[in-house]
Amino acid sequence: MSTDLKGRLPRDERRAQLLAAALEVFTQAGYHSAAMDEIADRANVSKPVLYQHFPSKLDLYLAVLDLHIDSLVFEIQKSVASRTDNRERVHATVSAYFDFINREGEAFRLLFESDMSVEPQVRQRLTRMTYDCAAAFSAVISLDTGLPKEASMMLAVGIIGNVQSAARHWLERDGKIDRDNAVELVATQIWRGIGGFPKQS
Repeated sequence: MSTDLKGRLPRDERRAQLLAAALEVFTQAGYHSAAMDEIADRANVSKPVLYQHFPSKLDLYLAVLDLHIDSLVFEIQKSVASRTDNRERVHATVSAYFDFINREGEAFRLLFESDMSVEPQVRQRLTRMTYDCAAAFSAVISLDTGLPKEASMMLAVGIIGNVQSAARHWLERDGKIDRDNAVELVATQIWRGIGGFPKQS
């Protein structure tokens, strides 16, 4: 197993350490003000060690994004697959977003409040995140309602966008509404919309 010279950590453990430090610095300072020196210090490694893993600040930033995008998409896909009742699917999906915030509030801010959202490689990843989350719902909508693929995807993107916006508001308000109440409010709103498209008989 390959190791870094400093600290002799296995490479995957060192990478995880660097990504955690980078998330903290990027969230606190923003991409443009974050310095690789500060990230190396936060991770307690030398700057050359940091560059061994990530050749540039942008590479590091994209790696942080990829890690947390994959985590969120997995949770949404799992929430949709874990239920057979569609109302429960909606509730589970909303709940998954709020759980992600509770676990990874800094990552959620990075994904949805980044000062790098206009960077093409960042925008591409954020678009993929929304698409992949929506795709999990789109397949269910199409199967249940018989709607065409594009129509089902339009509805699914609307659901995911609704959840994202509501979850961002909840985070910005520091959880002034109880988490369970917030989930129920958002899930009920979405279900009253999507529930208007009946299942095929």
